[in-house]
Amino acid sequence: MNFPHPLMAPVIELALKAGEAILPFWRTDTEVTAKSDDSPVTAADLAAHHLILAGLTALDPSIPVLSEEDADIPLSVRAGWQRWWLVDPLDGTKEFISGSEEFTVNIALIEHGMVVFGVVTMPTNGRFYVGGSGLGAWRGDGGTGPMPIQVRTEPGAGETFTVVASRRHSSPEQERLLAGLSASLGELKLANIGSSLKFCLLAEGAADCYPRLAPTSQWDTAAAQGVLEGAGGEVLDLGGAPFSYPARESLLNEFFLALPAKANWRGKLLALARGRG
Repeated sequence: MNFPHPLMAPVIELALKAGEAILPFWRTDTEVTAKSDDSPVTAADLAAHHLILAGLTALDPSIPVLSEEDADIPLSVRAGWQRWWLVDPLDGTKEFISGSEEFTVNIALIEHGMVVFGVVTMPTNGRFYVGGSGLGAWRGDGGTGPMPIQVRTEPGAGETFTVVASRRHSSPEQERLLAGLSASLGELKLANIGSSLKFCLLAEGAADCYPRLAPTSQWDTAAAQGVLEGAGGEVLDLGGAPFSYPARESLLNEFFLALPAKANWRGKLLALARGRG
């Protein structure tokens, strides 16, 4: 199909190729080393990084790349960027190491700190998600044509309000938020899934809310945020402002809330996140 942004199709192809570079290392005894922040890195992360870096540079050498595996770029340099790629070559390295299928390749195009569009692919099955604010969102599965996806503003008949959570990361603040949501909205179903797929569940209408009151990095979220925004969702900071990626010294994100933009419980969620619910 003809996607609404000229770089979408080539970036989908590149992300799928990066997934192919990852797969030979999956469920093998690939060596795991620790980075300075104690997060794990494998040869698969690096293979995908080098392939993506070369591919994005070939697409347009004027657009710089900020990748998890090459993030030591001084703020003095990044502050001058107006347009750049934000990349996680292998999101969910811990899932990958454990043998789970819940890891992804994430590539986002950023302009003036805002996500233009993002691509998320699943190496194990060839699935991809792509989307951006004002552009729409699509899911493609293993060679089949991409189909439009959209958030749900409330659970359907017989369905339970579903909150997406991380398998590995929570916090006391997040547990209090979930308790408040349950008291306000009734029984909650928790959908535990790894990597940026948490956003994608919302984008395709399989879940309702993804609050993250625990640490993430910019490359963990930007691509899937683009998908969610294209599907009618939004990502907000705890003050209710659109979530953005300004040049700053730290590449860690603030806490955020991902939800359908037209959800009638939006105000309640924000009040709970601020500790006033």
